[in-house]
Amino acid sequence: MTEEQLRDLPNYRESPAFSELERLVLDLAVEMVKHPVEPPRELLDKLRQHLDEAQMVELAASLAWENYRARFNRVFGVQPVGFSEGAYCAVPELRPSPAEG
Repeated sequence: MTEEQLRDLPNYRESPAFSELERLVLDLAVEMVKHPVEPPRELLDKLRQHLDEAQMVELAASLAWENYRARFNRVFGVQPVGFSEGAYCAVPELRPSPAEG
């Protein structure tokens, strides 16, 4: 990701820094952190216009793995260890998913 994309991450839906595919991927990431995980069929159909089945599997697996790591780290209070000292870090903003309006 570019620094511009990191800055615009909370507003990725409106930001010109993201392509259509990048917005769809981020939409899926948002859907996959919900409980229960039930991404809208329309979103999956739009992603399949850009990605083949193997790419969809890889994308879903990558998103699921990052979600797992984030939740695991929270349980054990894992904190940053300075590998990205001084780097830009976007703080997530709570907002409704595209499916919720």
